[in-house]
Amino acid sequence: MSNKKWAAILAVLVIASMLLAACPAPAAQVVKETVVVEVEKQVEVLQTVVVEKEVVKEVVATAVPQEVAKVLRINLGTYPDIIDPQKSSFVNEIAHLQMIYEGLTRLDPNLETVPAAAESWAYNDDATQLTFTLRPDLTYSDGSLLNAARFAYSIQRNINPETAGEYAGITDEIAGAPEWRGCDTADAAACEAAAAVVAESVMASHADGTACNADAPYEDAECNTLTLTFSKPAPYFHTVMSLWVTYPAKEENITEGGDQWYNSSKFQIGNGPYVLQSLEPFVRGYFTPNQTYWRGQGMVDIEYSYITDSAVAFEAYKNNEFDIIAGAAEDLEVIKADPQLSQELNTYPGSCTYAIMFHQLKEPFTDQKVREAFAMSYDREAWVRDVLRGLGAPTLTWIPPGFPGYDGEENRWGFDPEAAKAALAESSYGSVEGLPPIKLTFSDTPRNRTRNEWLAAKWKEYLGVDLALDPVESTTYTALTKDINTAPQTFILGWCADYPDPQNWLSVYWRTGGFGERIGYSNADFDALVNEADTTVDPAKRAELYAQAQTLLTDGAPVAFAWNNVNNYLIKPWVKGVVKTPQDSGWSGIQDPITIDIDTTAKP
Repeated sequence: MSNKKWAAILAVLVIASMLLAACPAPAAQVVKETVVVEVEKQVEVLQTVVVEKEVVKEVVATAVPQEVAKVLRINLGTYPDIIDPQKSSFVNEIAHLQMIYEGLTRLDPNLETVPAAAESWAYNDDATQLTFTLRPDLTYSDGSLLNAARFAYSIQRNINPETAGEYAGITDEIAGAPEWRGCDTADAAACEAAAAVVAESVMASHADGTACNADAPYEDAECNTLTLTFSKPAPYFHTVMSLWVTYPAKEENITEGGDQWYNSSKFQIGNGPYVLQSLEPFVRGYFTPNQTYWRGQGMVDIEYSYITDSAVAFEAYKNNEFDIIAGAAEDLEVIKADPQLSQELNTYPGSCTYAIMFHQLKEPFTDQKVREAFAMSYDREAWVRDVLRGLGAPTLTWIPPGFPGYDGEENRWGFDPEAAKAALAESSYGSVEGLPPIKLTFSDTPRNRTRNEWLAAKWKEYLGVDLALDPVESTTYTALTKDINTAPQTFILGWCADYPDPQNWLSVYWRTGGFGERIGYSNADFDALVNEADTTVDPAKRAELYAQAQTLLTDGAPVAFAWNNVNNYLIKPWVKGVVKTPQDSGWSGIQDPITIDIDTTAKP
């Protein structure tokens, strides 16, 4: 998660959806053909303004029966907080961007990095420089030219401190990147100097090395080469270029659209497998196949709905109003007992780790002994059994099984109520009575209330601590957890793999300046280990450094590592061609949507 990410939220699946219906036309009739000359849509939060200009001409013709539109209807759950390639980080945000855009590389069904907008790439001998050659005749979905200058802009925008992107640190290997994104914007000279270094390190050019047209860089069809220069060896960086932070959103659209540009189908013009046709915040997003996509065209339209209550979504699925939904643990027994639903259940390995987050700059979690006490009074086995109904696996470590760097020997801070009480007694607070008020914050749905009530009750039972439940609206919850200043005292959050490498789990998330800093985590010794590992070419030495870093991370009990997920989706039998991967954090098949078809003859 991006993971996706490519962070993931415990809240899943209260707002009614709008469903699309299509009816066949009669065999022969006099019809009116409507020619849409211009359609503009500017969408702001909670408001949609539509301006349409139409020219209508009457045509006498014998019409043939129209094929019923194939629409893949998906409940995505929480509406995204933001859908900007250089600012997004949560699974539901990335699930939109993956449809609209594509990077220079992509992950195939085996999660291997393969060419995408770039047809090839090459490193220099010491992996301090990486050069991409774009495919010939690339275009956006509107037919306009897509060249290397567009990708140079997106990468530089990701680094730019004014963007303040959630994933900005992922490109810190680029020479000058940490200095520019970390500069004090009040110090114009320092920022300009760092920006100049980045401009030299992210260079679009012609194949022969000559500069692209400076006056009109986006219109230069020969501008097909992108060269990245690093401050240290980065032999994995071609995979980083598959991530959404590099997606080539159009500069002029961002400028014209303003702060809410990403909520508009007018400005979200991409190069990915699908085109955003319309976006109704909190209600519906509608996508159609991109007719200019280089790999071919999708076979279905795709409709996202944003029902946060999984019980409501499940009822809609049973009524054939959805084709794919996430299967909630609360419905698992019903699903397995039903002859039809049990056949539609798809459960397979996931790529996410969930943890109970403790804000280390907010009391009482400034004290490690308090964090240890809460971690050891959390019964992971009971949570997975009673709350998740087996849809997961308890964990005491960050990197999940099946991924490089997994530590199956880690056993610290496991469930031990007596040790938990002892740790609390050893803390600076001395006892339960000495603790300040603590809120347990969560995304507010009926089922999430039940889950968090369970968690609070267990902490009361095993540790004697009374927690105040703090439910907030789902999209607001996402926004709160992104900022170190607004992140709650304690809450549940997850991380899903962007790519299968310890660097993505450790350096990207926990290094100072990364996502762990949202809860105040920063450890200079940890930073030193992952920095060395990132630049180590020898695989065995690199693996050992990451292992040391993960052990050091767990030493400080920064969070209560909780469980690893499984993907669990209900898919209607008429949905064909779904390619499943562990990184299907948004919905099953999201990694390659153009393979999906619908057998309309099988639909009721």
